[in-house]
Amino acid sequence: MKPLRLDNVLPVDMTIPAPSLVVLIGAAGSGKSTWARTWPDTQVLELDRFRALVSDDAGCQEATGHAVLALEAVLEARLARRKMTVVDATNCEQAVRANLIATARRHGMPTVALVVPTPASVCVARQKARPANRRVPKHIVLAQHAAMVDAWRGLPGEGFDHVVVADNLHRLETLLTPLSDARHADLGWDGSEGLGDLLLVRRYFGPELLPLWRWRDGSQLADGDRVAEIRLGADRIVLTQRTDVDGAGDVGFDVLVGCPAADECDGQAWAPVYNVTDLLRALTGELMNDPDVRCTVHGPHKNDGQEDDPEGRADLEAQYAEAVWG
Repeated sequence: MKPLRLDNVLPVDMTIPAPSLVVLIGAAGSGKSTWARTWPDTQVLELDRFRALVSDDAGCQEATGHAVLALEAVLEARLARRKMTVVDATNCEQAVRANLIATARRHGMPTVALVVPTPASVCVARQKARPANRRVPKHIVLAQHAAMVDAWRGLPGEGFDHVVVADNLHRLETLLTPLSDARHADLGWDGSEGLGDLLLVRRYFGPELLPLWRWRDGSQLADGDRVAEIRLGADRIVLTQRTDVDGAGDVGFDVLVGCPAADECDGQAWAPVYNVTDLLRALTGELMNDPDVRCTVHGPHKNDGQEDDPEGRADLEAQYAEAVWG
């Protein structure tokens, strides 16, 4: 079967004026949000995001009515200010499109229908990888896809100034440019200071923790390796940046955790961390029971699923006391 080519039905149009109202049209799973990301975040009104804003659940279908009202309020405000705006929703219903066109006309803004004609089979298959609350049933996806195909011929008559099929657009450069600019800023290639010694921190733990990160230069807590902390109010996580992991010259992070061998241990027990999930496990105490924990007094933690030997622990505590107190 030949792939669906909607541009065979109407003359090819690649015009997207700025500013304008761009209405994405396509079934769930067609890749509309990927196209939406080729515009700045502030210009994109995504229905799922508005569902989350009004209900804390992007997949809550019962919240759709309130989400639409919130989206329409923001849409009205943006078009009144003549701001480029992209509506990221299925928009397969003619009544929905009519309302969007009418809003744009009130503010004298041109309208663009951007159709994403991904095959229905692909849209259905993509649902499997989605979280349960975002998964759209097969019959609904097929109905949305059919509605998109049926609507295609009549979109100019509905009042759209431009009807564009996504397969004809060149927007990869538009997507990559801000990502490249952000990378240049991180590295300081744009003339700024860049992230500097926070670049590795961001790579491991993401950008959200950077404002909470503080290096504690001069600390000897980790035998000369650089020490940092993440602090928010009364909560604190202490880390060290290792520059020779396993003697292989690799760089990584360890986090300070409680000693799994003895509650009273005053040594430093460190566990490797690779992501923000590990930081959460360290904060809650879950990470201290991992087999990779190494205590400066008791050595590596051996967790074989058996109860600790009380006499063995007593011997370790005696050795620790002797080492500390002589």
